[in-house]
Amino acid sequence: MTEALLGFAAVFALALLRVPLAFAMGLVGVVGLALMRSWPASLASASQVVYESGFAYILSVVPLFILMGNFVARAGLAHELYRAAYAFIGHFRGGLAHATVIACAGFGAICGSSIATAATMSKVAYPPMKKLGYADHLSAGVICAGGTLGIMIPPSTILVIYGIVTETHIGKLFAAGVLPGLLCAALMMLAVAFITWRDPAAGPAGRRASWRERLEASRGVWGVALLALLVLGGIYGGVFTATEGAGIGAFGAFVFAWLRRTLTWRVLFEVLVDSARTTAMLFTILIAAHMFANFVNMTSMPYDLKDWILELGLPPLAVVGAMMVIYVVLGSIMEELAMVLLTLPVFFPIVVGLGFDPVWFGVLIVLVVQIGLVSPPVGMNLFVLNSLLPEVSLAQIYRGVWMFVVALIVALFVVLEVDALALWLPGFMR
Repeated sequence: MTEALLGFAAVFALALLRVPLAFAMGLVGVVGLALMRSWPASLASASQVVYESGFAYILSVVPLFILMGNFVARAGLAHELYRAAYAFIGHFRGGLAHATVIACAGFGAICGSSIATAATMSKVAYPPMKKLGYADHLSAGVICAGGTLGIMIPPSTILVIYGIVTETHIGKLFAAGVLPGLLCAALMMLAVAFITWRDPAAGPAGRRASWRERLEASRGVWGVALLALLVLGGIYGGVFTATEGAGIGAFGAFVFAWLRRTLTWRVLFEVLVDSARTTAMLFTILIAAHMFANFVNMTSMPYDLKDWILELGLPPLAVVGAMMVIYVVLGSIMEELAMVLLTLPVFFPIVVGLGFDPVWFGVLIVLVVQIGLVSPPVGMNLFVLNSLLPEVSLAQIYRGVWMFVVALIVALFVVLEVDALALWLPGFMR
């Protein structure tokens, strides 16, 4: 166990020296395994991880879902989702903010990325809110928080990677994310209602649309509904695997963007390059995490820690709750995906040993990642929005996001206490 603790200390020390966490995990994993076994054995293990990750069929689901999301973003579906939501609820106080949450949830159903959802909605939702006189802190806060729905409502990149690392059924993970995702969206809308109740000027009501305008706006979202139904319905129904569903979704998104005449050769090249860049980043983190996990598993830490926790006699739910607190704290100072992959080799065996369902734990993981993405000082969505909306200060973004952080913490507590919220839909799958 001492070797593993020194390894974690070395990773954090390198991270403080501004070494990218992926390189820190990979370096410590290779050196640690070499010191415990031998350099030839360590290098052979590292090369095997790289080879197996590069040629693993199941990992192809990652770039395919990323590609699908990028095609959908280029097709302009986010604009139509926002327009349809605004047509129905824009006349309420804070209506544009509510519409932003709904549009983020819909876009998340075909995107799978928090950053991509937040970046897209910053271009779609912020200008109308600014024009109507919304306070910058409310506009920025709801876009930041709404973007996190992209990784809870399936398909979710985080759930895919969690499923691959822990060998958990990806289709069941997708099903498990539906109800918690809707819960998060509802709590975010409650947060908007609370903010505009305290300060009505922060989110004034818009114009009431006629039913003809609402029906006209609704016609634009059929592409989102059809694509999501095709991909997720096929996975849930057992018609095809998650990997096959990702391929069908990417092709469907390509066809949809092409039919809308938004897909020029230049745009196609940009989509492919952006998808390749994102995939390379995720695979680098994933490979480095595997190297570090091999080192940790070679020590006795997972088993010693599990035995120690069991000897304490704490209620199992209290143990998982303590893990969630650790994740929330780490998420405010670390990159979320690397944080999860760094800790899973230690926490996952304990959770399984305590008798908890790995599907339920996967949903909890995504919830703490959501909180980390919008928690000051280093939540990724905060800086994405700050770079895309330079006219909104970081202080305003920090101010606006706190009520949504509280909403996500409430969602985490609910799912922690009521596991049926995550496990009900997967129970219908074979």
